[in-house]
Amino acid sequence: MQAGPRITRLTLTSFRNHARTDLRFTEPLVAFTGPNGAGKTNILEAISLLSPGRGLRRAKLADMCSSDGAGGFAVSAELVPMDHEEGDDPITIGTGITAPDTSSREVRIDKVPAKSSDALLEHLICLWLTPAMDGLFTGGTSDRRRFYDRMVMALHPTHGRTATRFETAMRARNKMMDEGVTDPVWFEGVEAQMAEAGAAMQAARLSTLSLLKQAIEEARGAVSAFPHAVLDLAGFDISDEQVYRARLAEGRHRDRAAGRTLEGPHRADLLVRHGPKDVEAKLASTGEQKALLIGLVLAQARLVKRETGRAAILLLDEIAAHLDERRRTALFALCTDLGGQTFMTGTDRALFESLPDDADQFEVRDGTATPWSFT
Repeated sequence: MQAGPRITRLTLTSFRNHARTDLRFTEPLVAFTGPNGAGKTNILEAISLLSPGRGLRRAKLADMCSSDGAGGFAVSAELVPMDHEEGDDPITIGTGITAPDTSSREVRIDKVPAKSSDALLEHLICLWLTPAMDGLFTGGTSDRRRFYDRMVMALHPTHGRTATRFETAMRARNKMMDEGVTDPVWFEGVEAQMAEAGAAMQAARLSTLSLLKQAIEEARGAVSAFPHAVLDLAGFDISDEQVYRARLAEGRHRDRAAGRTLEGPHRADLLVRHGPKDVEAKLASTGEQKALLIGLVLAQARLVKRETGRAAILLLDEIAAHLDERRRTALFALCTDLGGQTFMTGTDRALFESLPDDADQFEVRDGTATPWSFT
């Protein structure tokens, strides 16, 4: 039985190359196929905006607007929630902007404006994997930290706001150092804000890490198609507010010389090892890294379901291209077992031949999505 929630309708208006796309879904597995540049990833990006943040591309809002110069864009979805009963109307959630120079997007739930995009987490949790993330294990620390913080936010909805508070206070502290401010009272005020937010961030990260390790360990035997990851955090280890506040005060002279804050949650890094081979993930082959990353996202999805009672929406962009048939079949089965909804893209329809016969499949061309006909 599907745990839900489930998107039954998705509408894109003036979103990238989709002038008007209206899609209906009835099944937990959804595949979009078509040539590069057709607009497949744009559909997944639109769904990702139904969660807090900047979406799976982290693009500017103006770049999401249709190229016809009309101005803004809109994304809306009809959602069947967990407690849906027969005869109930679906929940409508949506987001968008009215002009390309808008600094933030509007969010509406059942046509009522929400205070922030965090309200979307009450209805929908999105997890995604894109080709841009294939180099996660060999890339920079900031990419892994951002990836992990999205994992944390799925279980701690205020984590994103806490991170913003920390970054704002840290920028103020760095600016004071750059301008030669020496008054300790000024620093104490800003450092108190940093310590409160920084310790809360670290506590949420550590809590999520413990639960994620447990979820990975519990599923090791059942998810043999994808290697398990061994995880740890490095770069910052303080989850006590008073301890971090004292360390900030002690480090003022050092930080002033460096021109930046050297210690804090902004220096954390997610360490990942390939479990079966017991090597750092960055030393594994490209194919092994891809499989490891998929396994990690699936583990996060299992954890979200266990801790929240709701299945996450998975967005898997160009997911099947580098997997053999055995792993593709295993992936589709595992996504089904999660009880949620999975949206996938690929250039070749043959990559999805092992999908269940009743899966929703669409062909996308020039910003238009058409259901596949199997007759």
